[in-house]
Amino acid sequence: MEYEPGLAKDLKEIFEKIIPFSSNYAHNLTWGDCNGHSHLRSSFIKTNFFVSVTDGKLDLGTWQQVVLIDFDTRNREREIVVKIVN
Repeated sequence: MEYEPGLAKDLKEIFEKIIPFSSNYAHNLTWGDCNGHSHLRSSFIKTNFFVSVTDGKLDLGTWQQVVLIDFDTRNREREIVVKIVN
């Protein structure tokens, strides 16, 4: 995605419109952790992706960047795994 402040704000707003924080999600009732919206939002953008590499550089558009988006309601340790397949 193109990571810039306006787009980051727009992304937060659109996710709040389509998958609001305060809805009654079955996941919240099952686990009691109130992060059902986090799982649903993550399902929309997926947890992995592939990008090709040419001459040692990621094949991204001029303004594109790789961005980690964490929808969770509390801090958690995260691990980013990068695999290079030849």
